[in-house]
Amino acid sequence: MKNGRLYWLLLFCLATLTGYAQKGQVTGTVTSVGETLTTATVALKGTSFVAQCDSEGHFQLVNVPWGNYTIVVFALGKQTIEQAIILSQPSIDLHFTLQDLRQELDAVEVQAAQESVLGMTRLAAVENFGLQEGKKTEVVLVSNLTANLATNNPRQLYGRVTGLNIWESDGVGLQLGIGGRGLNPNRTASFNTRQNGYDISADALGYPESYYTPPAEAIDRIEIIRGAASLQYGTQFGGMLNFRFKKGPIDKKIEVTSRQTLGSWNFFGSFNSVGGTVADGKLNYYAYYQFKQGDGYRPNSEFDYHNAFASLNYQVTRKLAVNLDITHMNYLAQQPGGETDRMFAEDPRQSLRARNWFRVRWDLLALNATYALSPRTQLNIRNFGLLATRSSIGNMQRINQADDGENRTLIDGDFENIGNETRLLHHYTLLGRNHVFLGGIRLYSGHSTAIQGDGNDAAGPDFYFLNPDNVENSDYRFKNLNYAAFVENIFVLTDRLSITPGIRVENIQTFSNGYYRTILRNQAGTIVSDVRQDEDLDRNRSFVIAGIGLSYRPSEVLEAYANLSQNYRAINFSDLRIQNPNFYVDPNIHDEKGYTADMGIRGTAGQVFTYELSVFQVAYKDRIGQMLDTDTVGRDIRRRGNIADARILGVESLGEVNISALFPHKPAVTWTVFVNTSVIDARYIHTDDNTIRENNKVEMVPPFMLRTGTTAKWKTLTASLQFSYTGKHYSDASNAESTAGAIEGIIPAYQVMDLSLSYGWKMLTLQASCNNLLNEHYFTRRAESYPGPGIIPADGRGIYVTLQARIGR
Repeated sequence: MKNGRLYWLLLFCLATLTGYAQKGQVTGTVTSVGETLTTATVALKGTSFVAQCDSEGHFQLVNVPWGNYTIVVFALGKQTIEQAIILSQPSIDLHFTLQDLRQELDAVEVQAAQESVLGMTRLAAVENFGLQEGKKTEVVLVSNLTANLATNNPRQLYGRVTGLNIWESDGVGLQLGIGGRGLNPNRTASFNTRQNGYDISADALGYPESYYTPPAEAIDRIEIIRGAASLQYGTQFGGMLNFRFKKGPIDKKIEVTSRQTLGSWNFFGSFNSVGGTVADGKLNYYAYYQFKQGDGYRPNSEFDYHNAFASLNYQVTRKLAVNLDITHMNYLAQQPGGETDRMFAEDPRQSLRARNWFRVRWDLLALNATYALSPRTQLNIRNFGLLATRSSIGNMQRINQADDGENRTLIDGDFENIGNETRLLHHYTLLGRNHVFLGGIRLYSGHSTAIQGDGNDAAGPDFYFLNPDNVENSDYRFKNLNYAAFVENIFVLTDRLSITPGIRVENIQTFSNGYYRTILRNQAGTIVSDVRQDEDLDRNRSFVIAGIGLSYRPSEVLEAYANLSQNYRAINFSDLRIQNPNFYVDPNIHDEKGYTADMGIRGTAGQVFTYELSVFQVAYKDRIGQMLDTDTVGRDIRRRGNIADARILGVESLGEVNISALFPHKPAVTWTVFVNTSVIDARYIHTDDNTIRENNKVEMVPPFMLRTGTTAKWKTLTASLQFSYTGKHYSDASNAESTAGAIEGIIPAYQVMDLSLSYGWKMLTLQASCNNLLNEHYFTRRAESYPGPGIIPADGRGIYVTLQARIGR
């Protein structure tokens, strides 16, 4: 018996060794016009063997069983190569050169190839030094959209992104306000917002609001990773939002693009960019300058906007690449204030504030480096910093009170932060399968000031304090330190199944030093009490969050995924201290905890149909929100604090059909249709506050959203029509229907339609857009402070025309 067991053991070992002996590796490089292609993907058709090229254009497929295969090499904007290969030895080395579509195909074929890429895609499992396997990701291909880019029209840009509630505070794209799955859209503060992979918000944890929004005319793609991004990108519930800019063409030394736009309400926009590749292909550069001005939809809404950007990408050696980005933005905008419900019903274009102004200056610097330690191991170092200011001056009293002409309130903030993120990406083989490890650290230091006091009683943009040494409301210095480390790993269990666990260790230190004053006046305006309260706060917390993702691919065109990740949101500086007659902050406010979970399927049906269907849950412990309360004299007022636990459940779906691909013969017109829906039920649970009830609906969560659109292309003429519907929802946790000051109340259901056209002729392109085609009167938010307080009406019908010229050599 023992000899029999030994015989079978030897036979098993021999079979195993023989099996390993019949496996080899496929290696090689991918180039284009003599340059390496770091974005190229190499795959063996009909198998799970897929590799992404590294910074030197190298790829490697290991442990491939001997046999006959078809290898596929592709990259965005390049001609795809399919080639039969035979693996009958331990290793074969191959080289591929991908040609630019424009060099290989005539004009009609170029158009057809580009049309095959729809306006929406998703991130690869390993991309941009991030692991996205088993996560819900969305990528908006801006260059494939026919949309009003001059005004950053968010309904068109994010029309295919599921579950987003979009605030429309201005109609020209000065600021972006989006929130998903029950998160506050205010200045996109619920996302970790990035540009080319680095932070752009005022303070990622202490004050995560983004007063700067990259212009759509400069964006190549917009990348979104939902709540499971908390492990790699920080602890915000919303996930990560990254704007990836265009680069200069690799086949031209210089290319100049100029776009000039005229529009409604005296809008003028000018966008001018230059880019190319020089120094024997080692240096790629891209720069732009954008200018916008106009009078706005409502009176007292004029603005003046400037934005400039420059990027240099230099391949120092075959292993080392460095990148430098410089960004500057400043604008001045007059703010017409809010409206009451009655005012909005009478005339949504009216304004009762002529002395409110807002000014922003944003300067960003980023220096990044990528070093290939080996063909399988890469190191990425991102260094970034911000110097910024924001100032607002005006009358913050309730909008149902007339402007008394007295001294205005001035709020001034300075932001200085610096950070480093270092990531190590390693591909390795274990038990005959390829796996991926990602580890990283984050070091971040932010310093901010928040000063609030009396400005003058004039009408212009005079941003100075009357008593700078002893302001009337508050004067604070905030400091925020963040140290974090994380690891994630893709374990490939079978040819179709993978699992991605991860863990993040965080230390957040928040410091607050300053004072606030409480001044009481009698009916004659005389000060009867003036109490100053000095504060010196220090909050230090360390914690660990974890998550896990699962991906199953039963076929090449279908994937099922699921993930569960813990989340954490630190209170920010505006939660600590701000003086506002319309709301107050609960002194016992504290951080939020919870988790997000996703489960869904996504795939394609040939070149005809692409789809994704997902269900999700977001759970909050002690969710921070605002509820209706009363002040000492019995007036309605908002209280901001930890309201209750909350659970948010939803179903999201996106489908896009290439109708022209259904015809047996290719029609002259290419026609696509997409439908994006979300159904969300968001409730407060475990309430212990008598101001809200169990099962109250979570504020700012539309229960149903529908965005659908169609695009038709004939030669160089493109037309796009899009419809958006957002259901009725509430602006605060008490679910108040309305109040006299219009800060609390419902957001009625609204629907909007947008039309865009584009026609190209040689180096010229003519574009036209009509925003809010049917001139719907609606609003998306009720603001408790600037740009309100009160209802902020959305823009009515606006028409914009853009002429673009592009030349290069």
